[in-house]
Amino acid sequence: MRARCRAGAAGLSDGAALIWSPFGDRQSAEAVAEVLLAEKLIACANILPGVTALFQWHGKVDRAEEVGVLFKTTQNLLDKATVRIAELHPYDTPAVIGWHCEAAPPATLGWLEQSLAPPE
Repeated sequence: MRARCRAGAAGLSDGAALIWSPFGDRQSAEAVAEVLLAEKLIACANILPGVTALFQWHGKVDRAEEVGVLFKTTQNLLDKATVRIAELHPYDTPAVIGWHCEAAPPATLGWLEQSLAPPE
């Protein structure tokens, strides 16, 4: 069963959100993810190796091998998390793109809310 992305029982969020950002190497991706986990801005970061990027930069097409990171958070933390990723990112102009999810099961929403709840 799919549920619309809305707050679970705790009511800490308006639903799930995701953030995509590529990094030049695994170490910098892990370092940023660890900070965001410690600050409770994300519940999880999936680091995907072997991403080939083709992009426009300074008027020409360029290419780079990167790792992609998919960060999992809540809608109410999305703006803070994207700003923080951009602050910590080693690139001068990082691509940090976040969006609200369309659907997530209640268990996923509950896990996000529990993972991101302030300590009691």
